[in-house]
Amino acid sequence: MHLYNFSSAPNPRRLTLFLSHKNIDLPTTEINMREGEHLGETFLAVNPHGTLPALVTDEGVTLTEVIGICAYLEAMFPDRPLLGEGALEHALVLSWDHRVFVSVLEAFAEILRNRSPAFAHRALPGPVEVEQIPELVDRGRRRYRASLKLIDEEMGTRPFLCGDRFTFADISLLVAIETGSWVKESLPEDCTSLQAWMQRCHDILD
Repeated sequence: MHLYNFSSAPNPRRLTLFLSHKNIDLPTTEINMREGEHLGETFLAVNPHGTLPALVTDEGVTLTEVIGICAYLEAMFPDRPLLGEGALEHALVLSWDHRVFVSVLEAFAEILRNRSPAFAHRALPGPVEVEQIPELVDRGRRRYRASLKLIDEEMGTRPFLCGDRFTFADISLLVAIETGSWVKESLPEDCTSLQAWMQRCHDILD
């Protein structure tokens, strides 16, 4: 297997934390997204979508979606499971991870990609040029904040998103919140359930 990554970006960081928690060490090539290496011919030959991370399996198959990579690696390295144990918990992890991706991470991306000059003509991931829509910045901020408040209300006294166990869904939400600083967003102080949850996550990951 060989991993292509840019560990500081949100989606790659989700995978990086997954790998670290499970003590998985893979041969890795860092692709510098800031320098545009992910859109160069060399990397596009690996992943024509130009997105990171990308995992090339021993069978020569390239996996390009974080949740798919994690599912594959979880099956290969089952110790310290992060995708749930049993059918119900597995379903809850996938459901929460999808919700976090759609409601929080995509809201973050909406803000970032429609306001930053670095993403001019690249408002959506990949090699196809897509123009920025500045009006989406405000919508993204409202989505981001509202989504976090709703999750905070639903958390209640649960230790983690899916119950008593730390899972990949928690990793995804943690990354979504911490990278909010890139667009001058943060976890609202009145989200007290999530404030306590973040500390529990750091206690596990640190």
